Amino acid sequence: MESAVPPTSTKRGSVALTDQAAPAPRADTAAAHAVDLRKTYGTGQATVHALAGIDVTFARGRFTAVMGPSGSGKSTLMHCMAGLDRPTSGHTFVGDLDVGALDDKGLTQMRRDRIGFVFQSFNLVPTLTADENITLPADLAGKKVDTEWFDYLVGQLGITDRLSHRPTEMSGGQQQRCACARALINRPDLIFADEPTGNLDSNSSAEMLAFLRRSVTEFGQSIVMVTHDPRGASYADRVVFLADGAIVDEMADPTPETVLERIGQLGA
Repeated sequence: MESAVPPTSTKRGSVALTDQAAPAPRADTAAAHAVDLRKTYGTGQATVHALAGIDVTFARGRFTAVMGPSGSGKSTLMHCMAGLDRPTSGHTFVGDLDVGALDDKGLTQMRRDRIGFVFQSFNLVPTLTADENITLPADLAGKKVDTEWFDYLVGQLGITDRLSHRPTEMSGGQQQRCACARALINRPDLIFADEPTGNLDSNSSAEMLAFLRRSVTEFGQSIVMVTHDPRGASYADRVVFLADGAIVDEMADPTPETVLERIGQLGA
């Protein structure tokens, strides 16, 4: 997958929506941030605090990895910030858009227009070709696909010769590359990746992570990636460590060795 200068993108306008109790959106360049974010399941002695008052900012044009042991709240944090789940209390913003102020229609529009997703299980539509899966977000939004951007993505991801294939006719790595192109096709403000290399072999994992890294470095994409892999986290600009629903540490400019050492110190 060769590096190239991508087509020039057009930034979308943003809309600020707040409710009565909401803090003001940040005036800086944050891609997303959370304020005192809490998610509680159950009641009484069975209460589980999946998120216990998290304040976190994900910078625009940066690659952030989120790490922690099973049950630490990694996926819950991502789901609440992306509007896939409602927090018990607190506030989340994508850019200057208050996610908690949106109704179901607004949430659908935000997830369609401003956020891209890459999941461990690919989540491709089995009856559609790779071409159709990639353009699905644009089709659902009633937008014309930018053919220059489409060609750039599939070329960089090395799937130009797989566009007529359905998911069952592609390898796991090819399916995840297709899912990555789908996440980027609308040039979203932010991409959430939940263990995107969890079902890939080492070579496919390295290629996928390298492309995510380039998408940040070369065309300013903002990425938040949940991962358990120190080598995967080393592709990020910053690592945020969670435990018991709280942020317990963070690290800039990670390497596999420094991440592994920090995990050992935290007992994760």
